[in-house]
Amino acid sequence: MRGSRRLTLVTNIVLGLIVLAVGAVCFFPPGVSTAGKVSDRVYYSGNTDSRYVSLMFNVYGGAEYIPSILDSLDQYGVRATFFIGGCWADDYGETVREIDSRGNELANHGYFHKDQDKLSLNGNKEEISRCGDLVEMLTGKKTVLFAPPSGAYSENTVNAAEDLGYKVIMWSKDTVDWRDHDATLIYNRATKDLAGGDLILMHPTKETAEALPSVLRNFAENGFLQVPVSVNISGVEKA
Repeated sequence: MRGSRRLTLVTNIVLGLIVLAVGAVCFFPPGVSTAGKVSDRVYYSGNTDSRYVSLMFNVYGGAEYIPSILDSLDQYGVRATFFIGGCWADDYGETVREIDSRGNELANHGYFHKDQDKLSLNGNKEEISRCGDLVEMLTGKKTVLFAPPSGAYSENTVNAAEDLGYKVIMWSKDTVDWRDHDATLIYNRATKDLAGGDLILMHPTKETAEALPSVLRNFAENGFLQVPVSVNISGVEKA
């Protein structure tokens, strides 16, 4: 009898543990943090209640196309945000200063275009701070926005950026101009289903420079205002 009672007690305990385990999986699925996702701390768009849109140029090449891009922005009286790659800026300091002197916003794109999702916290900090220090040395301007190369980031990336005083920026529209060298395609991707708060990713390529006047004309004709990313995300709170 005692053995039977002991067996029943043990069985009930085991069943109770199984129920608790199943409940934990249901309410807290593996891999899901109850503290919120890292992506909740990243900007994929700006102020969706506005008519703001922002062109963001990630720059690790294409210096020869930047003057034309700057001329088009000047022609329409607007300013964009240029996320500067550090090792590129080291070779093209005068171009960086030209972007800045014409009123555009400078931002940080890391120093060596590494996959920052694979870096440690300190590795992320080194990539970000090294680029930021160089841009500040060239222009006297401190960058406060960071776009991870290839859009690759991890919790270490976001924590490192925030520790250094940066906001992490992604995009809502990607022209994929680095791959598809077609001005019409770039224009369509930049303007289709345009909405307030859009962050539109571009690079300084020949075809992007060709498409840009038509893109800016489309924005103006449809009542959208091209602004730097910092203006677009102002007032948008992140956890």
